Amino acid sequence: MSVDNATSGVPRLVTAPEHLPLPAGTNRRRIYWRYAFGVAGYHLLGLLAFDPWFFSWTGVTLTLVGILLFGTVGINLCYHRLLTHRSFQCPLWLEHIFAILGVCCLQDAPARWVAVHRLHHHRADHQPDPHSPLVSLFWSYMGWLFMENADLSRLAVYERYARDILRDRFYVMLERYSAWIILLSWAVFFYGGFLAGILLGEPLGKAAQFGLSVWLWGVIVRTLVVWHITWSVNSFPHLYGYRNYETNDNSRNNFIVGIIANGEGWHNNHHADPNSASNTHQWWEFDLTYLLIRLLAAGGLAWGVITPSRRITTAGEPAK
Repeated sequence: MSVDNATSGVPRLVTAPEHLPLPAGTNRRRIYWRYAFGVAGYHLLGLLAFDPWFFSWTGVTLTLVGILLFGTVGINLCYHRLLTHRSFQCPLWLEHIFAILGVCCLQDAPARWVAVHRLHHHRADHQPDPHSPLVSLFWSYMGWLFMENADLSRLAVYERYARDILRDRFYVMLERYSAWIILLSWAVFFYGGFLAGILLGEPLGKAAQFGLSVWLWGVIVRTLVVWHITWSVNSFPHLYGYRNYETNDNSRNNFIVGIIANGEGWHNNHHADPNSASNTHQWWEFDLTYLLIRLLAAGGLAWGVITPSRRITTAGEPAK
């Protein structure tokens, strides 16, 4: 048994079923077209990366740096461990900067992301879970994004799972204006690359080409990679891997996802102890996100860092 302190704090006593129907609020006939067109459009734009005209090593470097900055810091560290589970604290100005990085990953504004993820923890691998792979692997990977789920659109889900987030007017603003921040990031990458080309003495055509390569790799390709990393965390570690703890869901520690997602793939550890800033419970479970939190703490920019609890139990063993 595990207690989810990130939500109600009430022990969940029912084990996960072998197969689930769709969440009750899902309407198969209603497609969330904004997500469907957005995901399809980004993947089509991503195909341009195979055209040598758009290639630049600067763009590739920006992709790699962006995965760390936007994905690991914006999503893992900020959206997940800071905002959702409050596993540490940091200055509000820094939290807001991190949140903007998360917004640029096109995974919703912070309040909705937090509400969905807290609901996932509260009802993990049971029917209300928004994206359990016990419905199907494709459903948990990306299918849940495209079918309208009334339970995620109601004010009640924000009231129950993200009330603390929406007390901050900054996050209310992000709910309304996230699209403008995303468009601004597009402009920053393109015009930044274009101006860099001009300053390097390139003709206008070459400078524009360089700006487009920076935009394609630094925004589109980076966003696609971070999407697929996040979707992998939502799905594979609830099907494949090993378990350190007997939780009431189907969570597992998946080595591959643990590495590519910078610590998020040690999912059984996380579901057993969701408030911990660290997902490392065995020496081989490398958690880069936690190391970044420790780096912030060493610089005085993070405090109250929650470490793994000694109250949780390993599979078949008493708590120590």
